[in-house]
Amino acid sequence: MKHLPIYNKEYSGLLLDFRLYLERTGYNKGSCEALPSCLREFFYRMEGLGIHGLDGITPGHILEHWEYLKRRPSQRGGALSESQINHHLYALKTFMNFREAVGDLESNPFGALAFPKPEHPPRKVLSTEEIKALYCACETLRDRAMLSLFYGCGLRRSEAEKLDIADIHFKGQLLYVRSGKGGKRRAVPMGVQVAQDLKDYYLQERESYRNGATADSLKAFMLNNHGNRMSGDSFWRRLGYLAEQAGFTDRIGLHCLRHSIATHLLEGGLGIEQVRDFLGHRHLETTQIYAKISKQYLNGQIC
Repeated sequence: MKHLPIYNKEYSGLLLDFRLYLERTGYNKGSCEALPSCLREFFYRMEGLGIHGLDGITPGHILEHWEYLKRRPSQRGGALSESQINHHLYALKTFMNFREAVGDLESNPFGALAFPKPEHPPRKVLSTEEIKALYCACETLRDRAMLSLFYGCGLRRSEAEKLDIADIHFKGQLLYVRSGKGGKRRAVPMGVQVAQDLKDYYLQERESYRNGATADSLKAFMLNNHGNRMSGDSFWRRLGYLAEQAGFTDRIGLHCLRHSIATHLLEGGLGIEQVRDFLGHRHLETTQIYAKISKQYLNGQIC
């Protein structure tokens, strides 16, 4: 559904403006591709109904589009998942809110609508013993640095990908996220062991991976075996290997480490506002999700 033709010049311009807005606001590259694609499908259907501008779009059209998405097959066959449908609705809501903010809408057609939220499976949280097992499975200083970024610093995948050498202040034990989700910046305090893991990799091992001298490889903190900035997929594959070596039966993702540190910090007595700032959440309600996860206290030293 990515390349549906849009003939209306107003819709074409709005799609371009929306993408530029997402880029300026700090959305990641994937969202800057996917959200306009969702919007394109909506505009394509509006054209089919003879509606050629924002003024003609009503809450009823959005509700009808939701019903359409629930019966529309996915590109891989079968129906769209609840998460995929929610992604389309999020794109519409974000776009309508943007146009309202710039004064293009007298009445936001999405404003009074409410849709059921998709049911998510329970968040996977590792125990402290499982975290220790991952660290014990590490074969390189880079492995430990990776775990310390995603668990010790609670970074998102995109944040670890973008991390530069200049973003880490070893003396002050601070890691700076220059552009987190929604373009938000934050300073992440590093524990003694986390700072030591990152410093050991940087001083003792990072140079061995730098096969070239591109501008990006000179500044990127985490390098792959080819001397390039490590991608999210590279992190994910390596974590999968460590989990296998540690004897895990279930596959875990990078975000699982972020879930785990958030839960452990709350259970260790850190205030929910501090955990919110640590994770870079915009809303406290997002952080409160972790307060509902069953308690497992963070004890002992990581091996």
